[in-house]
Amino acid sequence: MERFVVIGLGRFGQSVAINLAKLGKNVIAIDEDPQKVEEIADFVFQAAACDATDEKNLRDLGLKNADVGVVSVGEDISSSILITLTLKEMGIKKIISKALTQVQGKVLIKVGADRVIYPERDMGERLAKRLSSPQLFDLIELTESHGILELLAPESFVGKRLDQLELRKKYGVTVIAVKRNMPELKDDGSTSFKESMILSPGPDFEVLLGDIMIILGKSKSLDKIKKVK
Repeated sequence: MERFVVIGLGRFGQSVAINLAKLGKNVIAIDEDPQKVEEIADFVFQAAACDATDEKNLRDLGLKNADVGVVSVGEDISSSILITLTLKEMGIKKIISKALTQVQGKVLIKVGADRVIYPERDMGERLAKRLSSPQLFDLIELTESHGILELLAPESFVGKRLDQLELRKKYGVTVIAVKRNMPELKDDGSTSFKESMILSPGPDFEVLLGDIMIILGKSKSLDKIKKVK
């Protein structure tokens, strides 16, 4: 069984950890905040409250046998760099790290990250591209068999709730988040749009035109859902 370690249990990290566990994966979740660890403990194989920048703590948890490491420690770039470097030295097969800027991303790649995720970078540009070309998507390969797909909601999904779509039953995938352009009133009275991230949408969540769905599942299942119109 593939083993995943998720370090940093903010909303994104927590969502990834829980949904990987739902797919039957062996997940170890780590955060310094005992409350966050307690919240996720019942969902994953193992949850630990510790300082992940301390290599001894990671080795004591047996992380050297993990297949994939997801480093999602928020805005603390120094900790992200140190944890990424440590996981690399421990021999983790694949490391995915979160960054806020390209400069941070370059550093993370240099210290051992195989893939860098930029949750707040170029959101408007990416949405515009997807709206103009519905076939565009972004796939993050977690392992040879699983990945995370970022996909513009197909027309057949628009106006329907997630429980109506039955994506897990039909495709074996889980929607872990949705990106949506939300109207925002400016000081001068005009309206602009700001992209918001909706994490772990519930079964009654309704898909709207322009939504970008972030979907977790097996590679074969993701290939299948990419063809839906």
